[in-house]
Amino acid sequence: MSRRYTDSEFGNIKRREREVIEQMLEELKKSKDKRYLFKEKHVVTDLKDMLNYSADEHPDLPLFMQKYSPNQPFKKISFRQAREDVNAIGTSLLDLGLEDRNIGLIGRNSSEWGESYLAIVGGVGVVVPLDRELNQSELEQLTVKGEMEAVITINNKYYEIFKAIKADGRTRLRYVLNADMDEHEDEKNGLLSWQKLREEGRHKIWDGDRRYIDAQVVNTDLASIIFTSGTTGVSKGVMLSHRNLMLDTMLVQSMFEARPKDICFSVLPMHHCYECTATFLSCVYSGATVAFSRGLKYIRKDILEVQPTIMLAVPAIIENFHNKIRRSMSDRLNEKQMQVFELMDREASRFKVKLPKKVTKDIAAVFGGRLHTLISGGAPIDGAILDSFCNIGFNAIQGYGLSECSPIVALNPAKRKYMKNASAGHIMPFTECRILDPDSNGIGEICFRGPQIMMGYYKDEENTKAVIDEEGWFHTGDIGYLDRDNYVFITGRKKNVIIASNGKNVFPEELESYLLASKYIEECMVWGGELDPNSQWSGIHATIRVDKEAIERELGSEYTENQVSELIEREVDKINDSMPRFKKIAHIIIRDREFDKTTTNKIRRFVEDNKRA
Repeated sequence: MSRRYTDSEFGNIKRREREVIEQMLEELKKSKDKRYLFKEKHVVTDLKDMLNYSADEHPDLPLFMQKYSPNQPFKKISFRQAREDVNAIGTSLLDLGLEDRNIGLIGRNSSEWGESYLAIVGGVGVVVPLDRELNQSELEQLTVKGEMEAVITINNKYYEIFKAIKADGRTRLRYVLNADMDEHEDEKNGLLSWQKLREEGRHKIWDGDRRYIDAQVVNTDLASIIFTSGTTGVSKGVMLSHRNLMLDTMLVQSMFEARPKDICFSVLPMHHCYECTATFLSCVYSGATVAFSRGLKYIRKDILEVQPTIMLAVPAIIENFHNKIRRSMSDRLNEKQMQVFELMDREASRFKVKLPKKVTKDIAAVFGGRLHTLISGGAPIDGAILDSFCNIGFNAIQGYGLSECSPIVALNPAKRKYMKNASAGHIMPFTECRILDPDSNGIGEICFRGPQIMMGYYKDEENTKAVIDEEGWFHTGDIGYLDRDNYVFITGRKKNVIIASNGKNVFPEELESYLLASKYIEECMVWGGELDPNSQWSGIHATIRVDKEAIERELGSEYTENQVSELIEREVDKINDSMPRFKKIAHIIIRDREFDKTTTNKIRRFVEDNKRA
């Protein structure tokens, strides 16, 4: 990767890349689609160019904000400093002989994680972000599957895990780097300090080593392999090029825009493509700042200190904030005032107007007082919840994406008049969407084609051909429809479909959305039992976790399990009354434990224990 072409050849390649991007941006400017709100974009050609542009344009603005000690304020790391660190780390990785190799990356959200990612893709090899919730056996499997020769760990815990994996000798691992270690542990055996390598890289650059700084990056190069960890239990390596990630980062900002001096609050794990592209890489592109939360436990404290302007979250986090706000209002208002507040909120959603400032001021303060954009993704959310946040004064929107699409393919525009938060979003620029085999209501499988669609699954031609057809359409497996304004609506997941006894399809997501509308239900999973009429497991089931605070408010603190069951059964009966017979929920399992979930809070449907109490 460092030197594959002559200077003349490489110059011609980059010139052609730039011309293509410039032409796309000119077409975007001329677009008559008013939902593309922000059409002025600067041209970059790849992820290395993205960092260099922003470091040249905004050298003193912070790229990262991070708390290194509970008793100290968030520390700022400028674009200039970040680029120097990236160049230093990249130089040392080349010195280790890792050019064109796959390099794993695992650990907490941090500047070290971000700098490592940029260093790997900026002239060394391919980054493989790893899920920090996986156990040692699963991580070893991915190390083998991803053919990793090195891994960077941003925590002593993961360093110890990968030391053990390396010592087992069943992988190709040559180096394990630890960002929480000041000195190399065992250079001979490849147990190295990330901090020390960064210092060594700086000295090499001071002595004139420009191998990494001058490394050639072409935007069709493979940049990242992301192993999916969704709800199916089958992990595949999604291959994304520089062009995939760069264009998705750039084009998503046609409907919402991060700007220099914006602060994006990072709370989702950065190995997830959604957080990586829409928060981290978007900040690198736009000159904005990524402020790293220390974790769910500290969200409230960190938000008040950071005072972010943009926040991306999964529905579970947004719903939690929404519930806390409503409880707070309920505690401060009497019953009549609360009824007035709820009426105003409903009518404001209907007519798209904002509630009075005296009502919303305290609520806005929960988010630090400066938040202007709240984005939901990773799973469907009730559009009414986002509309409620809009009434408070935020641009609260949801989008739709998949790792295979870098990940974003649709997003609601950040302007109230163009929001349809019941939808998953408006289709992105230069992205085509079609509905395969639509029924009489226009509902079928959602397919996409565009510059953000993956290169394929890593060394897995069979699965690649199963999802990308000969015309380049990516088959999402999601079921839904497009409206005439080019907004996509998702009604279910093809692989989750339940076949009813009459042969009709039932999408569990639809029934789950009805259940979650009940204030007594915290979480649920709908699933289908056997079609044997003599089996107790026949029909449609719902495993439900109740909202204990709501239950207590309704039944009192001394409630019994039987009372809870009767209350939930009444809620389900209300839903069943409006359902055709084949969609009715036949069995309820009330669960006291947490569901087994992915790191983005999706319930894993394939885990049998999730069907139990």
